[in-house]
Amino acid sequence: MADLLYKKKELKLSEGVTLIQDLNKANTDLEYVQFKVIQMKEGAQYEEHLKDTELCAVVLTGNLDVEVDGETYSDLGTRESVFDKKPTDSIYVPSTKTIKVKSNKQAKLALCYSNSTKVLDTKVIRAEDNDIEERGKYANQRLVHNILPDDVDIPENLLVVEVYTDSGNFSSYPPHKHDQDNLPEESFLEETYYHEVNPEQGFVFQRVYTDDRELDETMSVEHQDCVSVPKGYHPVGVPDGYDLYYLNVMAGPKRKWKFHNDKDHEWILERD
Repeated sequence: MADLLYKKKELKLSEGVTLIQDLNKANTDLEYVQFKVIQMKEGAQYEEHLKDTELCAVVLTGNLDVEVDGETYSDLGTRESVFDKKPTDSIYVPSTKTIKVKSNKQAKLALCYSNSTKVLDTKVIRAEDNDIEERGKYANQRLVHNILPDDVDIPENLLVVEVYTDSGNFSSYPPHKHDQDNLPEESFLEETYYHEVNPEQGFVFQRVYTDDRELDETMSVEHQDCVSVPKGYHPVGVPDGYDLYYLNVMAGPKRKWKFHNDKDHEWILERD
C-alpha cells in the first residue's frame, strides 16, 4: 500500500505556476480520485485537457478567469485566505473538455478529479450556491461548505466539500468510514483530505484505520499536506491554538455518501 501522507511540494510547472500537491493513480492506491493544488502568480496561465476524467476546480484563494472549450467564465474566487471562512467559487468541467485558467491576481486552485466518461455540461458553482451547515457539538464542532454534495446532479461521480474545524476540536468524528458498496447501509467512496493550518507552523493529527487494523496509520499533518483514504475510518484532531481547514474529494462506483460509524465510539452521539 502507498503511503497515505503527502507532504507539500513546490514544483514549477510553467512560468508563474507552481504545483503544491499531486495525488494520482501512480502514487496512490486510489482508483476513483485524483487531486492537485497549484499556485498561480498574477497573470499566470494553466491549461489541461480532460480525458475520461471530470474536474471540479475550487478557487481556494485569489481570483481568476476560466475558459472551457472557448466559453469564458470570469471573476471566479471570493477570498484572500481560506480562513476568511466564507464560501468560494468553483467550476465543474466534464470529460473531453479543455480548461484554460488565467489568474487575475495571485491565486491558489484545487483541482479535484474523478473517473468519468459522460460528456455533461460545464457548470459554475458560485459561492452563494454552497450549502452551509454546522455539524457536531461539544469538542466535535465544524463548519461545512457543501460544494458538490450527493444531492446535486451536476457531476457523474465527484463529491466535494470544505470543512473548518476550530482549535481543540475533532472532525470526521466519531470515526466513520465509507468503504463498502452496500447501499443503502453504506457506500464505497475513496477520499482525499487537503489540509491548511492557521497559523501555518501548526500541525494536526489524522488517523486512518480499519476494523481489523490491517490498515492503522496515525499521521502528523502540516500546512498544505494531503492524506489519502482508500478505506477505513479517518478522524482528525486539532491541537489547541490552531484552526484547521480541509478540502475533501470523494468518489466511488455510486455517487452517494452513506457512512458507517465506528461502533466503539458511536456512543458519544447519544450524550445530552
